[in-house]
Amino acid sequence: MANKRVSQRKVVEDVYFNELSDLETSLIIAKTGHIVDASASGFLAVFHRDDADQSLKGSLSLDHLIGTKIALFLPQMEIDLDGQISRTKHIGKGFFEIGVTFSEDIPEYWRNCLKDLLPQPGEIN
Repeated sequence: MANKRVSQRKVVEDVYFNELSDLETSLIIAKTGHIVDASASGFLAVFHRDDADQSLKGSLSLDHLIGTKIALFLPQMEIDLDGQISRTKHIGKGFFEIGVTFSEDIPEYWRNCLKDLLPQPGEIN
């Protein structure tokens, strides 16, 4: 049975990522995108089909990526995040959501600190 961690979600704004990639194959799933919410257990990332790998551009579903171990880079904070894709959704107009659960070896304290540091809407202007 999968470990389901549930925690309070925080809507975030202006948190961009580079190179969301599959850790096993090194496939860059998305060149760029942004994080729209986060919690101590994971985050929700959004990217446009134009930023996806060529092999994914024709798909309306990315469900085959569920369970994939990924990493991405947050240039504004100069940190790498890693985890596992827990869900995917095509949200229309070429945009995809990917829910990522943090790796279990990332300390809870660090995950909570990251969530607190991510900017809320209107916080950075």
